[in-house]
Amino acid sequence: MIRLEHRGQHSQTMLYLSPLLAVVLTLIFGTIVFAILGKDPLVALYTFFVMPLTNLHGVSELLVKATPLVLIGIGLSIGFRANVWNIGAEGQLTIGAIFGGGLAIYFHDSDSLFLLPGMIVAGIIGGMVWAAIPALLRTRFNANEILTSLMLSYVAVLFLSYLVHGPWRDPGGYNFPETRLFPDAGTLPTLISGTRVHLGGVFALLVVFSGWIILSKAVIGLQLRVVGLAPAAARFAGYNENKLIWFSLLLSGGLAGLAGLSEVSGTIGQLIPTISPGYGFTAIIVAFLGRLHPVGVLLSGLVLALTYLGGEMAQIEIGTPAAVTGLFQGALLFFLLACDVLTNYRLRIGATRAERGGVA
Repeated sequence: MIRLEHRGQHSQTMLYLSPLLAVVLTLIFGTIVFAILGKDPLVALYTFFVMPLTNLHGVSELLVKATPLVLIGIGLSIGFRANVWNIGAEGQLTIGAIFGGGLAIYFHDSDSLFLLPGMIVAGIIGGMVWAAIPALLRTRFNANEILTSLMLSYVAVLFLSYLVHGPWRDPGGYNFPETRLFPDAGTLPTLISGTRVHLGGVFALLVVFSGWIILSKAVIGLQLRVVGLAPAAARFAGYNENKLIWFSLLLSGGLAGLAGLSEVSGTIGQLIPTISPGYGFTAIIVAFLGRLHPVGVLLSGLVLALTYLGGEMAQIEIGTPAAVTGLFQGALLFFLLACDVLTNYRLRIGATRAERGGVA
């Protein structure tokens, strides 16, 4: 008989071991999926997880795709520690791209050195504005931020579609739903010649370091942890819960907005109907896989970025469906949540003491 037995106290070993176990189980699951699809599992896994990293282009694209995941994941992980569940980072990313990109479109013939910094600030503000809506609804009306932030994501995407199909459509773009190309002054500089690695990667590293400082050194980091672990104790200590909710949502929204600006200014160069393959939602997996720790988020961001690259490579090389990427990401989250049970429970095999006594 297999059963779960309560540990009595939280297992720190399993806390950090469960993400690794989840990755292993996801690989086993992937082997089964590829076999069902009629593909050689070993070849498919090699194509999915190894082939993208065998050349400079693949490694550079990994860094490009990891940048928005890490930026968003850091913000979400800080909020999640305080039980503030921002699920609408995809919408905040989109609005950040609109705010920052709109500045580049308005000054499309500018070569000012101040344009790019202005776009960065505008992108951050855009994400914060969109995150402020669920923050207000949560603190003023006690509305669930999971639902409000999630629904606002779809509003943001529809608003972007309206702009690129309507007032912001490029007049010289042959009626395609896209805006003007951003001027050179409004484009993030490339860091490695011949690749798409841009300044957004540096922003991500700075955010990782800043997130570590906030959580480990700052007073507000302590307050966030206490509110998440012991809400009653936080209220007794006089912590302002509404203030922490605002801080968490504005921070995560601002970083999502920065990620959106980095995408359109660093890799795309204009606004189009789809600027993200779902980074805002994938970053939720990144945050949990990284154990809500900035360094862990950095590493898990690279892992999840690899699933995007691997999915594209597998489509090209062995003809797998595009949905395989989402399948791998969903399976990883499923196994991670399942393995997290082992932080509070241990597996026991055999009859219970009471059952053995009954047999006796």
